[in-house]
Amino acid sequence: MTSILNTLRITDFMEQLKLSDPRTRLDPWLLGPVMILLAIGVMMVASSSMPFAEDHMNGNEFHFLIRHIIYLSIAIVASVLVLQLDTRFWQVNGIYMLLLGIVLLMLVLLIGKEVNGSKRWIGVGPLTVQPAELMKFFIVTYLAGYLVRRSDELQTQIKGFTKPLLVIGLVVAFLLLQPDFGSSAVIVATALAMLFLAGAKLWQFISLTAFVGVVMALVAWKEPYRMKRLTSFLDPWADQFGSGYQLVQSLIAFGRGDWFGVGLGNSVQKLSYLPEAHTDFVFAVFAEEFGFVGVLLVIILFAIILLRSLSIGRRALKMEQYFAAYISYGFGFWLSLQALINIGVSSGSLPTKGLTLPFISYGGNSLIVTCMAIAIILRVDFEVRRREHEFAKVKREYRSARGGQDD
Repeated sequence: MTSILNTLRITDFMEQLKLSDPRTRLDPWLLGPVMILLAIGVMMVASSSMPFAEDHMNGNEFHFLIRHIIYLSIAIVASVLVLQLDTRFWQVNGIYMLLLGIVLLMLVLLIGKEVNGSKRWIGVGPLTVQPAELMKFFIVTYLAGYLVRRSDELQTQIKGFTKPLLVIGLVVAFLLLQPDFGSSAVIVATALAMLFLAGAKLWQFISLTAFVGVVMALVAWKEPYRMKRLTSFLDPWADQFGSGYQLVQSLIAFGRGDWFGVGLGNSVQKLSYLPEAHTDFVFAVFAEEFGFVGVLLVIILFAIILLRSLSIGRRALKMEQYFAAYISYGFGFWLSLQALINIGVSSGSLPTKGLTLPFISYGGNSLIVTCMAIAIILRVDFEVRRREHEFAKVKREYRSARGGQDD
């Protein structure tokens, strides 16, 4: 407890974090797109949820908007606190967070709330905890620590590649029991990307990717409802009032949006045509109201977040801050991959998955966890900038001692 309190010395950190100093300010190219996406999220939750809330929440059309703002406030406070923590904290405690996540995945199967045939939420008073969202965060943190501890083993021995996959396999097994196929796919893809960047051999990566693809196909084939989703994705109009209904309504929204959209608040599909439009399919309403130009803007913002995360990770790698580099890579891949899947599902490019659009969809757990992930990347960038400054200072002093000459 003492070590945590010592780490959370906010005043000391804020003294170091001078926003006017280009060496230590928060990266505007990462923070800026996230803030824009969060603003879009508040706007779209308000626009897309009001008709549904008025019909289902005793006429209180602001029900989901108020809850979303509360969740966003919690997310901001949590992010500020996370920003104070040295990345060493996550490296040391990654294994414990993974164990906590596994316990929560077991608990949700026993005492979880069942919604639409899935057990994904644990009630905690007026709030709910979704272990799958936490597990995405925990997996990246754990795997980044593993890659630092077992770097040589990963690059030279097959067991270094397979051991973390056993842990991931256990996590995926619990997720599929909920069932949550979408989160399973995101976790597996993020883990494979991190392993590949950490030095896993190409043949191992290709072989495992093929194996995972076969397993996922078998899992989808085994469950009739998943096969219905696949077939409805290929031809949603074949059963437009049944299994393909949600995708058909989403495609209509995209079509109505055209180039510039019908305008904020003027969506027709959110008027009980598109079920619970403020959650997984909020992007369809956004596309209808803001058109192709708005869609392109959101895609560009997520692309910038990915590129900045990779850039920060690469700089951390040059400074030999390996854990910081891997966790930046992992969070960047997770957020961009989940966004890509959500957008692909909404536009009919991918089969339906129950995944939120990061920073935009209504969902407290997703919003809090994704904001915390961004805070960690910002902390990594701060630490890298500080180390680069110290390295440059030492280099100048060394050159000065040698009369201005390098070796």
